[in-house]
Amino acid sequence: QVQLVESGGGVVQAGGSLRLSCATSHRTSTIYVMGWFRQAPGKEREFVAGINLPAAIELYADSVKGRFTISRDNAKITSDLQMTRLKSEDTAVYFCAAGPYWRGYYTTALNDYHWWGQGTQVTVSS
Repeated sequence: QVQLVESGGGVVQAGGSLRLSCATSHRTSTIYVMGWFRQAPGKEREFVAGINLPAAIELYADSVKGRFTISRDNAKITSDLQMTRLKSEDTAVYFCAAGPYWRGYYTTALNDYHWWGQGTQVTVSS
């Protein structure tokens, strides 16, 4: 069972930056994609960004393109999400996720990701 642990959440002013990190509990060859989702109060969990581990192909939701950057470290099986120019609407619980396969630019659905972290709160104050 793959376990994921997020870190780096917190409170930041609008226009500021935060960096989230996600670490796996152990080295594994079963992870093919890592991603980040978020869930705001009263809303459904939504895709934010994903990255194909072998080829480093990046995917982004339209709402974060140009502001967020996802990266990965294949040796450590970790993923970071660098968030810049944060807005109040970015406030949410952010979840790290990992999946065993890649569906190209369609790898944005919740069920593409089989393993999930507990989430970390990001609050952007205006």
